[in-house]
Amino acid sequence: MRKEYLPFALQDTGPEEIEAVTACLNSGWITTGKECKKFEEKFSEFLGEDVHSIAINSATMGMQIALEGLGITKGDEIITTPYTFSATAMVGVHLGAKPVFVDICPQTLNIDVDKIEAAITPKTKAILPVHIAGHPCDMDKILSIASKHKLKVVEDAAHAFPTTYKNKLIGTLDSDATVFSFYATKTMTTGEGGMIVTKNKELVEYAKLMRLHGISRDVFDRYTTKGAKWYYEITAPGYKCNLTDLAASIGLCQLKKAQNFQKKRKEIAEKYLEAFKDLPVDLPHHDENMHSWHLFILRLREDSPIERDLFIETMEKNYNIGCSVHFIPLHLHPYWRDLLQLKKEDFPEAYKNYLRAISLPIYTKMTDQDVEDVIFAVRDILKR
Repeated sequence: MRKEYLPFALQDTGPEEIEAVTACLNSGWITTGKECKKFEEKFSEFLGEDVHSIAINSATMGMQIALEGLGITKGDEIITTPYTFSATAMVGVHLGAKPVFVDICPQTLNIDVDKIEAAITPKTKAILPVHIAGHPCDMDKILSIASKHKLKVVEDAAHAFPTTYKNKLIGTLDSDATVFSFYATKTMTTGEGGMIVTKNKELVEYAKLMRLHGISRDVFDRYTTKGAKWYYEITAPGYKCNLTDLAASIGLCQLKKAQNFQKKRKEIAEKYLEAFKDLPVDLPHHDENMHSWHLFILRLREDSPIERDLFIETMEKNYNIGCSVHFIPLHLHPYWRDLLQLKKEDFPEAYKNYLRAISLPIYTKMTDQDVEDVIFAVRDILKR
């Protein structure tokens, strides 16, 4: 057993982030301002393709504002997957729209594109695909379906920075918007935070307006510019979901490290893939696309000598290593089950894969010894 507990996830921050936050604190301005604007500009530069980036306090609010700005409203339907975190579907509920779930592809755990059209009704207005674990959905088919049926597409890319689809970074495709997450466990972090990315200039202006009360002028300009006028107008029923300069200063540091972060995660994933290929497990799907490796999800097969819950318990109790499960399908949660009148059998692939899924630690602060400890523990349990 390891002497020190290996947690499932741990952020990778260092002296650069501390220095950036200190400089922000000493600047006299810590909420949305110059650092936030710079973060947006640098994020757009990273992605390229003339995209626009709007910093937000969470990917959840990013998706809600993007959908609202694209016209999604009460009575509409949004197609998405049950194999995701609740926020993906909940944003529709807050807009008065109904989430409609489509089962997953058992190989990728992403939405099964061959089942999307059967779920489309006259009320369907958008598709919200989720790039699970950092592997891209089949976006060509999704965009083709959306075009055929005149639907909007907003990508939930909370796991997918940086991920590519056919040599293009997620965030630069022809979707109406893409939303990234910078939550503490993600591939890069601002503590809490997110980014809306779009090529739609009208959506850019809408998002900027709605993220801060619907105020017609930036607060930074009103309070810090010499000769600035105090007058402003509320022009829309906005929210309070802006990103602070403190968070943006961390994001700027993390963004500089993003490519190295992805490289390190890939190296860990490759070690896992090689070490576990002879075990009674299904390995994560990977191909020529660049995978962000936000998660490494093993799935126990029927011939595994141990069931999933006991495996996780054993990893912690006997080896001092933390694991997790991604995800408990939404239709199993009481809220979604009762709201949408769903049964566990309604989405058999999501249910079956959930029962055997284990997420292993994979993050950039892991040492070589940490990785070897995980490999030893997994092999020791499954080879007994």
